[in-house]
Amino acid sequence: MKPGFAAAGILAAVLASVPALAEDKSNPWFPIPATASFSTGDSWTYAGETHRLYGVQACLRGTYFTNRAGGHVDCGEASLAMLVSLIRDLKPQCYTAAWQAATKTRFVVCVAQPTSGSAAGSRIDLGTALISTGWAFAAVTPNGAPVHAPYIVAQEVAKKQYLGLWQFADVPDPNAIILRDIRNASNQAGQSSNPPANR
Repeated sequence: MKPGFAAAGILAAVLASVPALAEDKSNPWFPIPATASFSTGDSWTYAGETHRLYGVQACLRGTYFTNRAGGHVDCGEASLAMLVSLIRDLKPQCYTAAWQAATKTRFVVCVAQPTSGSAAGSRIDLGTALISTGWAFAAVTPNGAPVHAPYIVAQEVAKKQYLGLWQFADVPDPNAIILRDIRNASNQAGQSSNPPANR
């Protein structure tokens, strides 16, 4: 199976049901537990639930870029390493933006408020931090529209400045891979639903 195909199926299913997502206003801000298991550069699991950063798309595992030393690096692992590093350093608090019961997925927005250093007193959105430094991408819907428009702006800045993953000429854009796989799956489904022509 192609690296992006499974992710494309999951993303398509999730985004297709976005209108059915309900805000969970009863859930207060909560930390990301130290015992959370990180799955990708935009998600982790804890207590039987998947927590996914709303509007963020990590690089896909099983896709590669060539680093400056000529080595092939798993792009998904690079995104994952940066997510874990930022969480460790920033210790953000999250809140639930939406909940999808069918997949036990909690879409979250996470914000850090450093009390020391050059960022003391500021509010840092984890999604913006990942995307603006070039280690994640702005998620898009199956028709290519941004899930959260400000993240596209952050992505364009990172891309123009060759930050993070954008410094590598062959960085595999996960959105392009996912959208291609969605189109291919849709085309195959359309072909298989057509009755064979009379001969």
